[in-house]
Amino acid sequence: MNQHIEWRLPRSPRSAGRARAFLAEQSREWKLPDEVAETAVLLLSELVTNACRHARVPPGRQVRARCVLGSDGVLRVEVSDASEVLPCPRTAGPDDEAGRGLALVAALADAWGAHPRECGVGKTVWFEIGDGVRGRPGCADLEGADDARHDPGPPEGGPRPAANNKNKKKTKDI
Repeated sequence: MNQHIEWRLPRSPRSAGRARAFLAEQSREWKLPDEVAETAVLLLSELVTNACRHARVPPGRQVRARCVLGSDGVLRVEVSDASEVLPCPRTAGPDDEAGRGLALVAALADAWGAHPRECGVGKTVWFEIGDGVRGRPGCADLEGADDARHDPGPPEGGPRPAANNKNKKKTKDI
């Protein structure tokens, strides 16, 4: 059975810290291995920070973070915002104070990508971690693959995982 939770966060510098705390708490409830939980918390923080800092959208728009723990043990984390501009990894110089977030995601996640939201407004940036990612349909083998390798985009039939009565869902508005 898939389990998932989502949070709606204001576009604020404090939202990354809130998202970290929420996922750390949820990771304990789901009994995720410490290494998976710590990596997921770090990467979620990077994606929320990017969404809050770089999304040029009207005031009042929120950032949505969604975490799905699949029955195969794969954790998928998605961050959606109202900006239609897809993220573009860049190379940060040694003295740069920013610009390493997507490089961290690419280095630490088993799979990641970005795609326009199905509703036509904004985008979703996501990553997956867990032993069940490699070899799974829609995710390329990551050995030697480049950063554009692993975005299967939104799954057919709706958001991942497909909604059904067996999914356990929580939603929190902040």
